Amino acid sequence: MPWNPRVARVAPFRVMSLLETAQAREAAGHDVIHLEVGEPDFATPEPVVAAGQAALAEGQTRYTPAAGLPALREAIAGHYAEHFGVTVDPARILVTPGASGALLLASQLLVGTGDRVLMADPNYPCNRHFMALAGAEVDAVPVDDGCAWQLDAERVARYWGDATRLAMLATPSNPTGHMLDAGQLSAVAETVAARGGHLLVDEIYQGLCYDLEPLSVAAISPDAFVVNSFSKYFGMTGWRLGWLVAPEAAVEPLARLAQNVFLAASTPAQHAALAAFTPECRDILEQRRSELRRRRDALLAGLATLQLAPSLPPQGAFYLWLDISRYSRDSETFCRALLEEENVAITPGTDFAVAGGEHYVRIAFTTGIARLEEAVARLERFLVRR
Repeated sequence: MPWNPRVARVAPFRVMSLLETAQAREAAGHDVIHLEVGEPDFATPEPVVAAGQAALAEGQTRYTPAAGLPALREAIAGHYAEHFGVTVDPARILVTPGASGALLLASQLLVGTGDRVLMADPNYPCNRHFMALAGAEVDAVPVDDGCAWQLDAERVARYWGDATRLAMLATPSNPTGHMLDAGQLSAVAETVAARGGHLLVDEIYQGLCYDLEPLSVAAISPDAFVVNSFSKYFGMTGWRLGWLVAPEAAVEPLARLAQNVFLAASTPAQHAALAAFTPECRDILEQRRSELRRRRDALLAGLATLQLAPSLPPQGAFYLWLDISRYSRDSETFCRALLEEENVAITPGTDFAVAGGEHYVRIAFTTGIARLEEAVARLERFLVRR
């Protein structure tokens, strides 16, 4: 019996195969520098861990409402009020199993068979795959450093078609780390609204901004759908917790979907996440953001000596998107050779770009500066042999 043909449209994440190879090399005694996976080398902040342990000790292990623990939804609303000056009704916030849970809900609600979705190319591949599983087609809009690697209002207007129902942005973005400012976000929101469509914005790297102030489309358009996560800025990757901010009219159908798809997010994780918004935890998170900025700057400086630094430094997240076309037109072969010859693991651009990914790689500055400097030295040795 054949599988659902939609599953065939979900491509494998190539970096996972490369990660397995890197881990096998480590097990064989090689000193591998991991710059491939989007997970910094920080443990979850202690106040969050302590809150999770306390929740378990207190027996907080029963289901929460499908939309999430009321206290956590209120805390997230308070986060928007404190940091973005916008009042978001806690009733518009749904807590989900990771940002992936939020994307699943949004994609199932907003698009279906025959609908089309606009996204920047390159983009995080799972964004395309969620839309494919909903039956929609993705129009991957080419972006480059001329538009700061973002899907702007001009491109939304140019590529919007009769069947387009949704535009999805990511700011800061994965894999490039670039952002849209308030004016650009407003222009996109207005362009989408004028065409009767929906806007979905991935803000999971929102707290990790270095050159621009963090902002949220929630402060710009009450009609936008906003995906966020406790994984990146808050350091809770393995806890699998995220959230979705939705327009008021969308909350009831989204809650129905949540009830049927995953019932509720992890109860201990939700109680733990309450501590993520405390001043004690905020101090830790801001120290980590500063450290990531130092890592970014150190890696950029090292790559500049190799004439590989990007023309536009990333403004957020923890990635660099590098053009390697001077050395290779096959990023997968390039990454495997770098791992085999120099034990440096990075990600091929083909994971992220529908077109042109063979000319790019993504480097995650998720390890310490000394290791980043060693990675640059190894990369230099590698490139000399190309």
